[in-house]
Formats: sequence, structure tokens, C-alpha cells
Amino acid sequence: MSAPTAQVTAPPAVPTTSAGPHRRPYRALEPTRRGKVLRGLLLAAGSLLTIFPFYAMVVIALRPETAIDFPSSLLPWNLDTSAFRDVLAGQDMLRWTLNSVIYSVVSVVAVLVMASMAGYAFAKKRFPGREAMFWSFLAMVMVPYHVTLIPTFIVMAKLGGVDTYWGLILPSLANAQAVFLMRQFIKGLPDELFEAAKIDGAGEWRTFATIVLPLCKPVLATLGTFVFLWHWNDFLWPLIIGKSADMWTLTVGIASLRQQQVPLSVVLAGSVVALVPIFAAYAVAQRSFQEGVAQTGIKG
Repeated sequence: MSAPTAQVTAPPAVPTTSAGPHRRPYRALEPTRRGKVLRGLLLAAGSLLTIFPFYAMVVIALRPETAIDFPSSLLPWNLDTSAFRDVLAGQDMLRWTLNSVIYSVVSVVAVLVMASMAGYAFAKKRFPGREAMFWSFLAMVMVPYHVTLIPTFIVMAKLGGVDTYWGLILPSLANAQAVFLMRQFIKGLPDELFEAAKIDGAGEWRTFATIVLPLCKPVLATLGTFVFLWHWNDFLWPLIIGKSADMWTLTVGIASLRQQQVPLSVVLAGSVVALVPIFAAYAVAQRSFQEGVAQTGIKG
């Protein structure tokens, strides 16, 4: 009798492609690719809708007043820079720009100083009534901005702040959102840092200046960018508190140009000029702004 022989069954062949045996079949990738293409198209459409108002503003600002005829005036031909020359040559434009710079820069510095100090106290200091005081202060966020306009104006008028720089800046310094943001960020800092500083003999001011502020650079840059944008684009309060044209900001001054029968191209040229500092501020603080958004979870 012959010995039984073992039958070895070969494993099923794995279909291979030129890219290797682990690549999925082409048909399995089709839905994913179609999804990516669809998302790309939606993003492109959203981007075009977002950019279109800015494009229209720039094109009309570069067009002579006689050539403005919608919608053909939105096509980029027969462009002229005379509207920008008229805007930049006006003395009022320089005055309004200076007022906006003072209003925005002073407000940014004051809000950052006050919010960082208040946030440090609410986050790391122990004192009676801390939580009640913080949540009462935070409740200001629930009060609509327009509700407080008239009482604030009456207070400023009684204090003599109408048509003055301090009357323009002072009401915006108590920023509950800024205090809340700084408190949440500082609360996440390890307590061991502050205990080590206390053991080394550092006082409150030295701890605040050498430990808290350096660690808060990303959130300070983010908050500073937002505060600058809020105040640079603010229209209602500067309109109410500024009685003379010398105290108007750019937003109020540009809005008044239409009442003076100024051509639309000149008005939009002023709007384009007003956007330049915003782009410059974002370009300077872009890196810290992105780090701050990533660390604090700010959306939009």
C-alpha cells in the first residue's frame, strides 16, 4: 500500500493592482471622491458669495460716477482711481481716521489690561463672594447693547463726556466677554506655577507680570484682535456721543458722505480705505490669533 499524501490547498489569490495588494477597488472610492468634489464645489460657491460684496465695492470705487450702471458697472473695465484721490485729499478723512485709531487702540489696551487683571482675580484668587460677583458681572452679556445706550448717554452727558474722547472710550471698557475669556484661560494654568512663585518670594504684581501675562500671549492677541474689530467698526455709540464732525469716527464720517450728495464711488472708496487697518491688524496678529483660537475654542 502506498502512504497517504497530504493535500495542501493554496490560499485564494489576492487581486493586485499596480499600486499594491492593499489598495481598495476603484468602485469603493467613487462615493468618497464624489463627496470631496461636492464639498469643494459648495466651499467654492460659499467663497464667491462671501467675496462678491467686497469685489463689488472695490470695482465701483474704481469707476467714475458717470459709468455706474448696474449690473454692467460690476465688470472690471474703465477703472479710475480719482475717487481714492478725492477721499485721501480730504481733511475730514484724516481727522476721522485719527479718531478711529485713538478709539480702537486705547480701547484695546485698556480692555486687555482690565480683563487680564479681573480674569486673574476671578480664576486664582480666593475672596468672599467671588462666584456671585463673577456671575453677576457675566449676566451683563444677557442685556442687549441697545438697551443700555440711552442710560449710558444720560450718565455721560451729566459727567460732561459728550463730544469728548474719554466719553467715547469709557463706556466700552467694562467688557464682560473679555473678562470671561481671560478667566477661563487663566483658570487652566497649573496652580503649581503660582505656588512656586509664592515660595520664591514673588508678590502679586510680579506674579501677574512675569507669569500670567507671558502665558496669556495667544489669548491676549486673539482678544485684542476682536476688540480692535469691534471698536473700529462700531457705529452707533460714536454717532450718539459725537456731536461735531471733528469727533466722528470713520464709520460715522463715511455714512455722512451720502447725506452730502457725494458720489457713490467716493463713499465706497472711503469704505475700502477703512478696511486697510483691519487687514493690517489681522496680518500682524494672525499667528497668535490662530493659536489663541485653537487654545480657547473661540468660534468665528
